Amino acid sequence: MTFRRSLWIPALLGALHVYIGMRILPSMPDVFVRLSGTFLLVLSYGLMSLSLAARSLWARPLADRMAAPGYFMAGFFSSLLVLTLLRDALLVPFVLLASQTHLRTYESVSASVVLGLGVFVTLAGLVGARRRARIVNVDVPLQNLPPALHGFSIVQISDIHVGTTIRKRYVERIIKAVNALKPDLIAVTGDIVDGPVRELAMHTAPLAELRAVHGAFFVTGNHEYYSGAGAWTAEFVRLGLRVLLNEHTVIEHQGASLVVAGVTDFNSHQFDPSQRSDPHVALAGAPAEASVRILLAHQPRSATAAASAGFDLQLSGHTHGGQFWPWNLFVRLQQPFTAGLHRLNHLWIYVSRGTGYWGIPNRFGAPSEITRLRLVPLRPVNKRTASYPCARQMMRRKHLGPRIA
Repeated sequence: MTFRRSLWIPALLGALHVYIGMRILPSMPDVFVRLSGTFLLVLSYGLMSLSLAARSLWARPLADRMAAPGYFMAGFFSSLLVLTLLRDALLVPFVLLASQTHLRTYESVSASVVLGLGVFVTLAGLVGARRRARIVNVDVPLQNLPPALHGFSIVQISDIHVGTTIRKRYVERIIKAVNALKPDLIAVTGDIVDGPVRELAMHTAPLAELRAVHGAFFVTGNHEYYSGAGAWTAEFVRLGLRVLLNEHTVIEHQGASLVVAGVTDFNSHQFDPSQRSDPHVALAGAPAEASVRILLAHQPRSATAAASAGFDLQLSGHTHGGQFWPWNLFVRLQQPFTAGLHRLNHLWIYVSRGTGYWGIPNRFGAPSEITRLRLVPLRPVNKRTASYPCARQMMRRKHLGPRIA
């Protein structure tokens, strides 16, 4: 059974590559383009298959180096597959209504467009993934915010996924950009690693350089549990991060109190029943006079419980904003929010698109981000109607520095 299960993935990949080849290549205008397309498809299948088998053939870090090209080709394959399916869907009316001459013209032109767009999307997505995440500025309007907390800044990083293709230098660029923002607090909302401590500790070491007035706080994501959450929790503590596992701390800032709480990943109970994610437990015992209650929760799905518990703001990640088109269109099937600032009753939720990427180095249509959130007082726009700005209007996006490739 195990042997059969190990064969179905490469068999499916092979069948989908054949489908793309049969639908696209015969319509290409000349022999050279058809041969080039055939070579790309064969290369894609070969490298993707190698990436699937790499860790069973070699030990890290050699396995990671052998697998990396396959992850890149997986982005190309994914874009090409979606574009081929779209082309076939658009072909239906031509088959039914157009003449054979027009049909052949459409097939030829559309096949070239699919291949060209596939290459463009893959390369553009690679550039977007490998450059340093952009800075995103967000104002979060809170009612009854004390003057001492006006402008209190939180820099959020999330979903870096240190592992096969994200290494120490990539992390160093992120840390440098975060520290340059001089935040009051740093929130690290999970999925920082994809692999065990013994193999990746040297690449996460730059996290020890994070600097903020009130320190850096971390909550686990699902990938920490895949990678050994206990060992990583200890390692992050060693690096100087405050790890919040269904617990909170109280911060005093210029005479005002701020509660910062964190929960384990939404699905953590599947790995350790004693670590079931619970925003109510995380807030238990917090001082009633605290001005603001902030929850760090890896998955946006924690928002309903967070609102019920009485939090004012939840910071999450996990979704990657879909990471690249068209998968960003399907995130809402699994999570209540995809990216950006949202409101659930009295609770604000900010969902980061992530600061790195997972697996495929592609960020097309869903750019990575380092998020600087500022707490600002909530003021009515119209005193007569007591209406307030919507969440979209409260977001200000701009670059605060060079995008580092």
